[in-house]
Amino acid sequence: MVKFSRELEAQLIPEWKEAFVNYKFLKKHIKKIKIALLHHPSSTDPLPDDASSHAVDVGYGFSLLDPVRSLASRLRHRRHTSHQLDEENMYEMELIQPGDQEVKVFLEKADMELQKVNNFYTTKEAEFCERAEALIKQLQILSDVKEVLDNFCQRQQRRRILPPDSVASPGSLGTLLSRVNSQSSDLSVQSESTEEADQMQSDSSLMAEEVIAVLEKNGVKIIGAARGKAKKGTKPKMASMRIDIPPSTPTRTIAAVTSVVSSVWEDLINGSRKDGTTGGSYINNKKIQCAEKMIRGAFVELYRGLGLIKKFSSLNMQAFTKIMKKFGKVSRQQSTAETFLRKVKSSQFVSSDKVIKLGDEVEGIFTQHFAGNDRKKAMKFLRPRQPKDSHLVTFFVGLFTGSFVTLFGVYAVLAHLCGIFSSNPDKSGYVESFYPVFSIYALVSLHVFMYGCNLFMWRNTRINQNFIFEFATNTALKPRDAFLICASLMTTVVGAMVIHLVLNSSSVGTKHADTLPGLLSLLLIGLFICPFNVFYRSTRYCLLRVIRDIILAPLYKVVMVDFFMADQLCSQIPLMRHIEFTACYFMAMIFKTHSYDTCSHSPQYKMIAYTISFLPYYWRFMQCLRRYFEEGRDRNHLTNAGKYGSALVVAFFRVMYTEHPNQTWLAFVIIFSIFATCYQLYWDFVKDWGFFDLESKNFLLRDDLVLKHKFIYYISMGVNLGLRLAWVFSVMHLNVGPFEHRLIDFVLASLEVIRRGHWNFYRLENEHLNNVGKFRALKEVPLPFREMDSN
Repeated sequence: MVKFSRELEAQLIPEWKEAFVNYKFLKKHIKKIKIALLHHPSSTDPLPDDASSHAVDVGYGFSLLDPVRSLASRLRHRRHTSHQLDEENMYEMELIQPGDQEVKVFLEKADMELQKVNNFYTTKEAEFCERAEALIKQLQILSDVKEVLDNFCQRQQRRRILPPDSVASPGSLGTLLSRVNSQSSDLSVQSESTEEADQMQSDSSLMAEEVIAVLEKNGVKIIGAARGKAKKGTKPKMASMRIDIPPSTPTRTIAAVTSVVSSVWEDLINGSRKDGTTGGSYINNKKIQCAEKMIRGAFVELYRGLGLIKKFSSLNMQAFTKIMKKFGKVSRQQSTAETFLRKVKSSQFVSSDKVIKLGDEVEGIFTQHFAGNDRKKAMKFLRPRQPKDSHLVTFFVGLFTGSFVTLFGVYAVLAHLCGIFSSNPDKSGYVESFYPVFSIYALVSLHVFMYGCNLFMWRNTRINQNFIFEFATNTALKPRDAFLICASLMTTVVGAMVIHLVLNSSSVGTKHADTLPGLLSLLLIGLFICPFNVFYRSTRYCLLRVIRDIILAPLYKVVMVDFFMADQLCSQIPLMRHIEFTACYFMAMIFKTHSYDTCSHSPQYKMIAYTISFLPYYWRFMQCLRRYFEEGRDRNHLTNAGKYGSALVVAFFRVMYTEHPNQTWLAFVIIFSIFATCYQLYWDFVKDWGFFDLESKNFLLRDDLVLKHKFIYYISMGVNLGLRLAWVFSVMHLNVGPFEHRLIDFVLASLEVIRRGHWNFYRLENEHLNNVGKFRALKEVPLPFREMDSN
């Protein structure tokens, strides 16, 4: 049977761990009570009312302590039978017994824990109620605006300004707004008389007034609103209800940069249209749709938060029940335990039903407004199912792993028999052609394997990577899924290598051997972009979106997964250069001519290769600048940008040293590489991992550690230091053959991938602890509608 302490540890909300009752702490105090009672067994033993007579009957005889015992027994009986005592303080009256000091300490600590839990629950309950009120208000604004627009369209139809088939239903917001936009933009052209233009202006002004009215009805105070008529020849002064949409796309980012303000602010209803003419109201269709999407996401997060607070209440109630049951059993004071439990049940985190009612209300609102009264559809958003680890996945992991080991052994034997890796110059073409192509998949597989190890460790240490990366829990990869992808990919690649080697060594298939890597590449690329829901489509498309955001940095908003993935690319520069070689290999038909110098010594190829060496650091540099301007101009982002700037400088000097291998450029490479390495190590240890806190109780670490053994952190720091210095081998001119040279390159690239996977765990551990310190377990979804002065 699993102990409750372990069950509680497994079920509690990691980000709210400090707010839960400290069950283990109270359990230790119960052990102290038990030890104290062993030394003083008679101090808390309850005696019956006839204790003294019973003592005489059994032959103990008269004792000087008998009157004291009799008096204590009567006093204890009176305390149990009295109905005039305050029930909440009743357990404190038990603490006048000699030897009950540990019991008193336990009850004080339990009361402090109860107060901590209750205060946290009360705070969160008030936050969720306030958030729900704001969301309902935002939804009401959106609904009223949709109704006003629908009425406006109907009036225009009656005046024959809109065609009869353009009237939309109240629910089809996108179609409705697009038609209003198209008609408003062409209105000045279609109007053939001043009367029609004046009528349209009057209708638009009337619609604006109606929108302002519904906003004020919902309690939104419009600053600068002029409800009266404007003077002749002047435009009426109109208030603005604006929609605040974060600049998360390239168009919004460009608009934000070219605007005076730092974020995109645009009127829901303006006094002028886009063409600069007056007399109509411009309706921003995309903004309305984005606002609706933001409100829907905020409702989903609110519902999730209500579920978490209900879980918080249930687990804490269960913990108090368990611990007081142990206390009553050990201390033999069942009445005290029952009295304390009555106090727990009367606390707000147990007795309050606001969260339950609010959850039902949110569920009903979401079902009505965002799911078309389809509760099953609504629950897919509000309660997404989390698939369990499938035994079939485990079976395939084992199957592919065994196949990979077998095929790799077959390949090693065949390669040795064919003399592929010997110093024979006739065999160098094989190494030059096969290495860059197949090493791509080997490095990708290694990275996926390290990510699977990260997922395994994060899950075991209760680090919620899905919340940190904002992944959907029902589609996010699990450790076994990552291992399955790695094993299946490597099995396919090694199988292709065996076939390629057999064809290359035989006289029959020599002409077709070099086309096999290209066919394999096309197969894997096709599978990667396959639109069908097979082989983890959601993960593949999520990766494509993240890569798009990285490439277009800083036009896209930078979130955690974006710069985390960009850091992975900084460790995969060799892989990116191999991709470039592979593209050149097949596009220039090198597999037919076997002139490998075309893709390694031409100026165009070198220029592209050098550009690839710069790109990952450039992307991270731009991401840091974007975060600096967007997140309150935090100087830490500028310092982080400086780290990648130093890496760009080092990459430049390495390029120059490759082109001009002399002592001067070598000196520059060594000096700037040492500086960049020290910079990166400082950032790894201090910023990304949170170590080297001189005031920490753990020497050179932080106060809070996820792993139990501190020596693991010191070993990890040494490993990271050693792997950071692997660049030394890249500037050494070793006198080795082509195969050995390729092997050294692959080993160095693999070590960097391993270092990155090792870095990933501690980076997310530090991020998780920061969330725990701020009790941050939910996404902060901004609300779209804001009050702004029209000036």
